[in-house]
Amino acid sequence: MNTNVDTHLGTPAPAGADPSSRTESHSSTTAGADANASPDSKPSFNRFLIPIVTFALIAVVLAVGIKHSGDVGVIHSPLIGKPAPAWNLPLLADASRMIGSKNLQGRWYVLNVWGTWCYACRDEQPALLAIAHSSPIPIIGVDWRDDDAQARNWLAQLGDPYATVATDHDGHMAIDWGVYGAPETFLVNPAGLVVFKQIGAMTPEVWRREFLSRLPAELAGRSS
Repeated sequence: MNTNVDTHLGTPAPAGADPSSRTESHSSTTAGADANASPDSKPSFNRFLIPIVTFALIAVVLAVGIKHSGDVGVIHSPLIGKPAPAWNLPLLADASRMIGSKNLQGRWYVLNVWGTWCYACRDEQPALLAIAHSSPIPIIGVDWRDDDAQARNWLAQLGDPYATVATDHDGHMAIDWGVYGAPETFLVNPAGLVVFKQIGAMTPEVWRREFLSRLPAELAGRSS
């Protein structure tokens, strides 16, 4: 008995079947499978395109932010242009006496938050001493979360640039003023408004650029 064999599949074909039809059928099936598989065989660009677009958008946002920010790296205080929070603290020299915002009404003053545990405070001490020597604006020191005896010894060794020093043992005033860490220095005008806030150590350059430039001409001119 004659048996037609599908040489492609390696299995017998039913009796009476037309071998050519099996071949055409298989060819059609193969072509259809190839057509269906072709999209999967192409590289999937979406998986690469989405991260690239995301990165580009982030880069644009950062570039715009840098372009429009003249103070990159500066943390701006919400107190700028607003009344300085009221405060009243004991003096380092005599804890039975107090000093506060009421004692400084109607005058320019600089408020410097520091501590003996602060390395940057030690670094800025020479600049503060030079400013205190040349400027008519008093520097009020706030010794923050510190030991009084250590603070007094520290000033005796390194020099005392302050018109007076208050102690903020529990950090309550620092919280009210939005202090992030020592040293921080504020400029307050006679109306009691915070004009500027310096985060980090004071330097002669910062003093001239950010503090003297905001003082009235008659006061700035008296600072050498």
